[in-house]
Amino acid sequence: METIIENNLKHVHQLLSKGAFIEAMETYLHNDVELRESNDAPKKGKAFNLKFEQDFIDNQLSEFIRYDVINYAVNGNHSFYDAIMELKLKDGSTMLSEQTVATEWKDGKIYRERYYHA
Repeated sequence: METIIENNLKHVHQLLSKGAFIEAMETYLHNDVELRESNDAPKKGKAFNLKFEQDFIDNQLSEFIRYDVINYAVNGNHSFYDAIMELKLKDGSTMLSEQTVATEWKDGKIYRERYYHA
């Protein structure tokens, strides 16, 4: 039987695979979320992270190409998954990111999330 976290994670993956980044964040980020890229300082708060993402979409993103989840696992209130994200940027370059995402969930929402890139 799937847990709430696994159901929510699968829905997050469905949204990301369509490029619906803002919808995924609005739906699943905890108000006190902390998102962290590799070793960077965490970006704190749902409102801040939504604005940060919207600014990226408005100012840098030209075309969403794909977001493919390769594997995932859920253990208690933690989930992990591997994904490949490919975007076309307004400067003409292509951003290809292979990443592992480690997430701590709280109340069915993403509470702490860290992205490890290759």
